[in-house]
Amino acid sequence: MFINFFYLLRARGLKVSMNEWMTLIEALDKGLCRSSLVDFYYLCRSIVVKSESEFDKFDLAFAEFFRGVETADDIPDEVWKWLDEEIRPAMMIDKLKQEFPQYELDELLKMLEERIKEQTEAHQGGNYWVGTGGTSVFGHNGYNPAGIRVGGESRHRSAVKVAGERNFRDFRQDNILDTRQFQMAFRKLRQFSSRVDAERTELDVEGTVQETCDNAGLLSLVYEKPRQNTVKVLLLFDSDGSMTPYAKMCSMLFQAANKSNHFKDIKTFYFHNCIYDHLYETPHCRWGDWIDTEWIFKNLSNDYKVIIVGDASMAPSELMSRGGSSYYSHYNDIPGIEWLERVKRHFSHVVWLNPIKESYWAYDYGCFTIERIGNVFPMFELSLEGLENAIKKLLVAR
Repeated sequence: MFINFFYLLRARGLKVSMNEWMTLIEALDKGLCRSSLVDFYYLCRSIVVKSESEFDKFDLAFAEFFRGVETADDIPDEVWKWLDEEIRPAMMIDKLKQEFPQYELDELLKMLEERIKEQTEAHQGGNYWVGTGGTSVFGHNGYNPAGIRVGGESRHRSAVKVAGERNFRDFRQDNILDTRQFQMAFRKLRQFSSRVDAERTELDVEGTVQETCDNAGLLSLVYEKPRQNTVKVLLLFDSDGSMTPYAKMCSMLFQAANKSNHFKDIKTFYFHNCIYDHLYETPHCRWGDWIDTEWIFKNLSNDYKVIIVGDASMAPSELMSRGGSSYYSHYNDIPGIEWLERVKRHFSHVVWLNPIKESYWAYDYGCFTIERIGNVFPMFELSLEGLENAIKKLLVAR
């Protein structure tokens, strides 16, 4: 049943509404994709997918549902040569009035395989062989409401293989990040930069697109005043221990932030499991290689945007107790949770990025501390979607 495709799309994370599904059915009734699975692929995607970030989910679901339905790639090259020959006009007036037999897809595919084995030459305008024009159920540029298009547009590009290529996997918002994606997300913080009092010399891309659309497509350039970088960022990384599996990801975030030219200032410090009375200057968290946490309160203004990266997963005593630090020689008089509260009170904008998948937060090791820290800071999963949501949170007033 075709309705199963609807349920599969929903099961794979695509929020397809009934209105969108009925629109797709209406488009099929009007023959907008003819008998081409490729055309159906593009038609369906244009109706049910709302964002390019969902293209990859759609491709996976499409390839899963229509796997094995191939109508073009297995056609011999000799048949393609016949189909590429010049098409002769076909007299269709009387034939269009005929009643065409209806076939099931499996039956059509079996018939196509038999035709290819039997056929020895090109055919145009017929009603049996794989050809052009005519009323055969196989070929292109002819007419048969129950046929399979072979040739024409999308040659050697079956819909299942188009979907299987997953050309949009990098657009997903739940992907693990790479350095380039980090940089693109950090660029959004530039929105927080102030405009300098100067001539409008910087091209406003969104404004130009909107103005051009409003002007019936006639290009209309819009300029704005240049920005002055005023964004200051404080990065705090949990290092070592349970964060070891995520070291590469944290390194990419660090590189992306430091290579960015969108910040007026950026400072980076490290901690192990939780923030206490010291912050380390290197990820090795060595004894004495630190600054007092109080230093950041005294020397960094409250307009720094603070991004804390850590799995928030530790023993409850490490977060809630005096002397809870996992480093035996680093006794903390003030519990870690209170240090986190101090960070929150001093800085206006703080977010916590957690590399553990959000679906695991409620039952993974450390679920208690994850929940408690999530009550202090807005916590987001360290995915593209999570980082973008965290950036948005940094851009709004507390």
